[in-house]
Amino acid sequence: MTLPTESTTVTYPTGTMMATGTVIHVEQEMRREGIDSPVQVVILDVTPCHPVDAGWPDQPSDRALLEWNGGEAKVIDCVVGATDGEKLYLGADVPVRKGTEGWVFVVAHLVTTAPPEGIVVTVRVDEKYRKGLSIGHTACHLASLALNAALAGRWSKEISVDGVGSPNFDDQANDSSRIREQGSVDTYRLGKSLRKKGFSTEGFAEDLPTIEATVNESLTAWIAQKAAVRIEREGDLLTDRRYWVCELDEGEARIPCGGTHASTLGDLKGIRASLSLKEVEGTLVLTMETSVA
Repeated sequence: MTLPTESTTVTYPTGTMMATGTVIHVEQEMRREGIDSPVQVVILDVTPCHPVDAGWPDQPSDRALLEWNGGEAKVIDCVVGATDGEKLYLGADVPVRKGTEGWVFVVAHLVTTAPPEGIVVTVRVDEKYRKGLSIGHTACHLASLALNAALAGRWSKEISVDGVGSPNFDDQANDSSRIREQGSVDTYRLGKSLRKKGFSTEGFAEDLPTIEATVNESLTAWIAQKAAVRIEREGDLLTDRRYWVCELDEGEARIPCGGTHASTLGDLKGIRASLSLKEVEGTLVLTMETSVA
């Protein structure tokens, strides 16, 4: 079996739910818990299926179906893989960062029944699930901008700003992000390194209700603008840089992102953010949860 020599062409950044691609590689992958049958890895030259990236696994993989003449297979998982020409690594086992020179990065579709190499398959993405995740991811980015604005007065030193001019708290403090249907959950560490950069945590717990209210006021105002959302990309390959861009009245918000998104803020009706604070091993951790009705 010949391993892939070119990165996968991906169509999901444009919102595509279906595409055809040629099977260029199939192999066994035996390390999947909870699955009785041996799992097979299918690599296509083109796919609309969004994979999980082990480097920043915020958005789950799409749900999808592979169809070909004489068969079909449910995609039970979809992850970023990479090969050095000798071995294919998947997900967290990829030993290098995406885009590392000398490596080929691909979208790996995990199935229990694989089509043969060399044939053309149709990939159909679950539209309802994709739409829910796309709305959740856009809500996540918008809420991060609102949080940045609500915390702007807590900085005593200059740091980089976001697209609407607020000190970029999200960029400096975000510890984890998880996208779900119609929402997201982000955590932020308010530790010593953040305080050294000029962020004040004094009275943070007492101010939390006011901060939450301010975040939601911004979200309500921005949703009312019904601004368009677009994905700008440097190319069509999995490894090409992509950005979430939204033209708000306050300025152009631009965030590096490899996920999928709603096409307009008008799709985020009824969005709300809730904030909570707890101490983890001596460090304050802020959690922001968004939900879209």
